[in-house]
Amino acid sequence: MPGVAPTINAELDDGPFKGRRIEVEVVEGRPPKTIEVPEADGGTCRYCLSRWEQGGGAASYTFLYRV
Repeated sequence: MPGVAPTINAELDDGPFKGRRIEVEVVEGRPPKTIEVPEADGGTCRYCLSRWEQGGGAASYTFLYRV
């Protein structure tokens, strides 16, 4: 659809959101290097790509730290 950014499923491999999948917008046709996932208490968890080369409609992310 015009005007709608393409997305992928980010698979969170570890950390506080281990096992969850969230939808994120792609950046220049690729999964973003890092994503920030909001916590219920108002905090945020930062995740990064677990592997640089990934394909398909999903990408694996590993926990870095709480922001």
